[in-house]
Amino acid sequence: MSVVALVPAAGRGVRLGLGTPKALVPVKGESLLLRAVRGLLGSGCVQHVVVASPPDQVEVVAAELATLPNAHVVPGGAERTDSVRLALSAVAEVAPEARVVLVHDAARCFTPATMIRDVVSAVEAGAPAVIPVLPVTDTIKKVDDSGTVVETVDRAPLRAVQTPQGFNIDVLRQAYAAAGDIATDDAGLVERVGGKVRTVDGHPDALKITTAFDLAVAEAVLATEESSPK
Repeated sequence: MSVVALVPAAGRGVRLGLGTPKALVPVKGESLLLRAVRGLLGSGCVQHVVVASPPDQVEVVAAELATLPNAHVVPGGAERTDSVRLALSAVAEVAPEARVVLVHDAARCFTPATMIRDVVSAVEAGAPAVIPVLPVTDTIKKVDDSGTVVETVDRAPLRAVQTPQGFNIDVLRQAYAAAGDIATDDAGLVERVGGKVRTVDGHPDALKITTAFDLAVAEAVLATEESSPK
């Protein structure tokens, strides 16, 4: 099956506090977006990537990805849901043969290729929706409106969700056609229309770079890897 990945990258990166679109923030000289898109295409199972950029930065983002084959840029929307919807609409033109679609955060730019392939393989095997997950390691408390603890939640069945999330393209289109509000999780939209979501193992390297601390950690890890004996 042909596979296309959607990367909603229209966010302004307020929490990073660097005054530039989050996806274009550099890590050791290369932007999060460039690293993420290159990782998708380099996984060996993704043929096209559609990036939804800030509407006023389409040319800038296109130039950033100019060295990568089959990387397409479209204007994004005000919210992540809007950007995914716009990128999904572009698939009919840039990859009409695609049957599997991934949705991936540019901020998870160190996602291992093996994890990407695991998600794609699960969709190709018949799962309508697939998400990579990690066990929750922190203690979880449920609190009321006043901040008082109501109960300690059993974390054994809980999972933290990563990306890329993978879908049969018709399933994702149906989910977005039915979506009437903002969502941060595409698999959640599939759940709303009754779709089953399968999980595969995530990976610690697929961390999401959201804050300046996350960025510093990523730069430190890269520096360590580059200085290690080959």
